[in-house]
Amino acid sequence: MNKIPVIAIFDVGKTNKKLLLFNEQYELLQEDSRPMEEINDEDGFPCDDVQALTAWIRESYARLLSSEQFEVKGINFSGYGASFVYIGQDGRVVLPLYNYLKPYPRPLLDKFYSRYGGEELVASQTASPVLGSLNSGMQVYRLKEERPEIFGLVKAALHLPQYLSYVLTGALHTDITSIGCHTGLWHFSENNYHQWVTEEKLVDKFPAIKNCTELAGHTGEGIPAGAGLHDSSSALIPYLASFTDPFVLLSTGTWCITLNPFNSKPLTIDELNSDCLCYLSYKGSPVKASRLFAGNEHEQQVKRLAAYFNTPVDYYKSVKADPALLEKYRPDYSLLLEEQEARIPAESVFSTRDLEDFSSYEEAYHLLIADIMVLQLQSSQLVIRETAVKKIFVDGGFSKNPIYMRLLAEAFPQMEVYAATVSQASALGAAMAIHTHWNSQPMPDSLVQLKKYGH
Repeated sequence: MNKIPVIAIFDVGKTNKKLLLFNEQYELLQEDSRPMEEINDEDGFPCDDVQALTAWIRESYARLLSSEQFEVKGINFSGYGASFVYIGQDGRVVLPLYNYLKPYPRPLLDKFYSRYGGEELVASQTASPVLGSLNSGMQVYRLKEERPEIFGLVKAALHLPQYLSYVLTGALHTDITSIGCHTGLWHFSENNYHQWVTEEKLVDKFPAIKNCTELAGHTGEGIPAGAGLHDSSSALIPYLASFTDPFVLLSTGTWCITLNPFNSKPLTIDELNSDCLCYLSYKGSPVKASRLFAGNEHEQQVKRLAAYFNTPVDYYKSVKADPALLEKYRPDYSLLLEEQEARIPAESVFSTRDLEDFSSYEEAYHLLIADIMVLQLQSSQLVIRETAVKKIFVDGGFSKNPIYMRLLAEAFPQMEVYAATVSQASALGAAMAIHTHWNSQPMPDSLVQLKKYGH
């Protein structure tokens, strides 16, 4: 039996670690998902178990090599950003994989920003809101300041996707998509590391930058392997490959992130204050983005609705778009844009509404989505305005929500609004990034399925 040529992608999220196999037509053939228990770092704060993660990658790779069904022609990696793995002089991991949600000491932040010109200046230069540990460069700075003896032993600091590649290739590389995801490390207008990275000698710990379309190296068995990508930037690749007209991608999950690859204007202070940032695409171009914690709010509020109306928590999935309720609760979108404040609220007004005012779950749920849409319009508009964008692609959970999609189409009447379906976009993007190194077939045309809403 002839084996099927595939590329293997290790896609590491905070919740699930996945191994996915794509054929040469980029069809998903197999997906193995592995939840992993967190452990605690030396301060008792939860973090991913880097040793268990490493063992899983090696075991999964060994199992793939012995497969009678698949021939592995290439390997790449995608993973969450803002987390470093520290490699010692002996090539081994020397510290925990610290959690980017770990609280950051305020005195150390003050010391840093007072030395380098203040929060606003550094944030605008690095296109990174001040987010503490979520600015991964600040994690390395903290290690240098608080534990200089350990910092001295570090040979290389690798963002998580590049560490995954290192496990199988032994190659030390840095990747532009990982550097460019709100790390505080990259000076966007100078297209280089920020001055502070050099002054603090952090740059000595970062290996050479590898182009995302190049190989990091080969495994011991000679299989070509990429250096890995940050998952948000990787998820954009199927869209950039499929569409040439300007678009934004509204990626919906716990966070609703509006990514505009066609907005190269520098971030303003008001935009930074409204939780805007810039990513770097796999080609090194700035991608302006705005974030809204809307998925998290939706999750909390549907629990509240379920408790009050005595329904299952996922009852909202059966609620159909009701034209009368959509009309009743439609916001005045034009007025909203005129009144937009610099800082968008963290949550909508729905949490303050009295559920006794609603005659049914359906009525309350329509208003919940309408209230969320008020903030979504303001958030997305921050990166859409004054650009040539005419299309909005929505992926993730809300793309399957007919009420959300109908209201979004009404909020942006001048746009074409589509629910987009891409199977495992971040993993698919990582596979496509090194296409020429493993796949002799032409790139398929129809990697994204679309459903249009509105006019």
